[in-house]
Amino acid sequence: QVQLMESGGALVQPGGSLRLSCVASGNIYSIGVMKWYRQAPGKQREFVARIFRDGGTYYSDSVKGRFTIARDDAKNTGLLEMNSLEPEDAAVYSCNAMIRVSGNSDYVEHWGQGTQVTVSA
Repeated sequence: QVQLMESGGALVQPGGSLRLSCVASGNIYSIGVMKWYRQAPGKQREFVARIFRDGGTYYSDSVKGRFTIARDDAKNTGLLEMNSLEPEDAAVYSCNAMIRVSGNSDYVEHWGQGTQVTVSA
């Protein structure tokens, strides 16, 4: 059974920074693309950033230049460094990853439960 667990969400003032982590656990053979999404109350889930195994990254326009996505495959961990946070960044942030388990040739999509980020003075 594969699980993704996010952490790092908190209340932060506008202009502040947070670092989110997403740890994958289970009988993992390999992790493919890792992504972060967010969902604010009353809004649809929004793509934030993604990172491929080769380190290639892509960001939504709303976070480009402020957020940095990274990964540590040795620790089965994805990271999202968020700087210059704005009230509009407040949301539940969830990680998403394509994971291949040992003994299986296919990558399967997995989601974490999410971590709350609140940006308020």
